[in-house]
Amino acid sequence: MRLVIATCSVDYAGRLSAHLPLAKRLLMLKSDGSILVHSDGGSYKPLNWMSPPCTVTELEPDEAQADAGITAVWKVTQKKTDDVLIVSLYDIEHDSAHELGIDPGLVKDGVEAHLQKLLAEQIDVLGEGHTLVRREYMTAIGPVDILARDSGGAAVAVEIKRRGDIDGVEQLTRYLELMNRDPHLAPVQGVFAAQEIKPQARTLAQDRGIRCVVLDYDAMRGLDDADSRLF
Repeated sequence: MRLVIATCSVDYAGRLSAHLPLAKRLLMLKSDGSILVHSDGGSYKPLNWMSPPCTVTELEPDEAQADAGITAVWKVTQKKTDDVLIVSLYDIEHDSAHELGIDPGLVKDGVEAHLQKLLAEQIDVLGEGHTLVRREYMTAIGPVDILARDSGGAAVAVEIKRRGDIDGVEQLTRYLELMNRDPHLAPVQGVFAAQEIKPQARTLAQDRGIRCVVLDYDAMRGLDDADSRLF
């Protein structure tokens, strides 16, 4: 990655035209060919950019540009659309290159697969006497996250989400409709389990006879003791 802090102006021509007047900015040139133009504000969003595949050509300024104080011109061309980004560089304060290597990507903590594994290992979170039948119980329209039995031996289908919304309740409803047609399972109870359940989803679930369970992820991982809290 190349990082350049410079006083520059930027002109974009393509599906629309845009102009950034002269100002000090951060220019990021990535190894995939993309370029991003940042100011010291606006959070993560660049003022302008060019997505790959694109090529960057560094040009010498012509006489008129040199007289105006331009020291270098970057011409960035998008290969698929022929859009062009022109960066006119005046004063360069910093120019460095860094080899970052291959990034492993974002690893999310508390994703549904982790919650499913923890709940399968701690199935009594659903209530005393519950036992695990299996994870990823397959139905004709896809797998329900957990199939369990309650203390009385009745089947329990559990759908797990990080944030429970109406779509998750609808998904569990479809599973229950199919599973309750199976005489070896019926009647099947539904449990909608999530770290956070939106009020609308809770209302819909209760209306359909589905029980809601809020999962305390930290407590399930042993990082927090819910019983020792003051509130």
